[in-house]
Amino acid sequence: MPEHRAEPAPSGLRLNLRILSVVIFNFASYLTIGLPLAVLPGFVHDVMGYSAFWAGLVISLQYFATLLSRPHAGRYADLLGPKKVVIFGLCGAFLSGLCYLLAGMQSGVMSLVLLCLGRVILGIGQSFAGTGATLWGVGVVGNVHIGRVISWNGIATYGAMALGAPLGVLCYHYGGLHGLALTIMAVALLAVVLALPRAAVKASKGKPLPFRAVLGRVWLYGMALALGSAGFGVIATFITLYYDARGWDGAAFALTLFSVAFVGARLLFPNGINRFGGLNVALICFAVETCGLLLVGLAVDPWMVKLGVFLTGAGFSLVFPALGVVAVKAVPQHNQGSALATYTVFMDLSLGVTGPLAGLLMAWAGVSSIYLAAAGLVAVALLLAWRLKQRVPDNA
Repeated sequence: MPEHRAEPAPSGLRLNLRILSVVIFNFASYLTIGLPLAVLPGFVHDVMGYSAFWAGLVISLQYFATLLSRPHAGRYADLLGPKKVVIFGLCGAFLSGLCYLLAGMQSGVMSLVLLCLGRVILGIGQSFAGTGATLWGVGVVGNVHIGRVISWNGIATYGAMALGAPLGVLCYHYGGLHGLALTIMAVALLAVVLALPRAAVKASKGKPLPFRAVLGRVWLYGMALALGSAGFGVIATFITLYYDARGWDGAAFALTLFSVAFVGARLLFPNGINRFGGLNVALICFAVETCGLLLVGLAVDPWMVKLGVFLTGAGFSLVFPALGVVAVKAVPQHNQGSALATYTVFMDLSLGVTGPLAGLLMAWAGVSSIYLAAAGLVAVALLLAWRLKQRVPDNA
């Protein structure tokens, strides 16, 4: 395979196209996640006759597998090169579709086991494809544009999930579980075919740092990310219940506003992190997100909720890439895959625990309390980012 050497990347449209030529593989990976997302819980519960616990477990297994495999994905990306890791991840997505196909041919416990196996394989595949695609993009356009690469990967993730869910329902409606499984396999196979002839970037040379050493260098950035992700978690999970509790209409529109603000901020400020520095951007983002959550928590009219949700989406949008740029630069270049994967684990953990903990708080103190609590957590993230700002160079 031809090797691609990172070189000074062009600016503007050409730069974005070069990034998108690699980010498309992350899009394909997340499309295979989105396709079964709205189908499998109903299939397990209504068609197979299992309880809601098993329906939830089938979905959750993917997230646990992603969480546990992320550090390995980063390490293998450093050792073998990101292209091989991306292809491995896409093969995992293909195998998950094959498991769904076989599950549709079985019944009872064997069908459930195959679905669970498919979800575990998909979770591992997603962590490898997502981490690898980011590092592949960085290798193509250079370290100076790492913030833009991470931003485009986030847009691809969000777009693929949004497209995948309704498309999966459509595939299931016309072709059943077999039709859905074949669609997932086709998407993954097409992505592998497109990835194989593309130029690889060289694997990093150098002694890899132990996981504990990498964690020690990025954990503070990860903690800031975890605290800042609380706002996203409570908006995505509980905004519908918030509207119901107030007797208002428009929860779906509020979620749309969040999405528009999230994607719009990344599109409008693609070079903001390079220009102002990751920690400076993170400070601004945390301040905006805190204001948005306070508006939601203290709202007395629907327009206040909509404005708050919009500000929360805009504020959270650049948190991950802004802090990620600084976290990745905290380790030698040949360990950047491990750093990125370790850093991402903090958001996975945050989103995993936000739902249950916020649910307990809502039952005790009411739905508005979870948004005020999330605002407090994001404010703590702002203070942490400010402290980090005192420890690193001004351009970080």
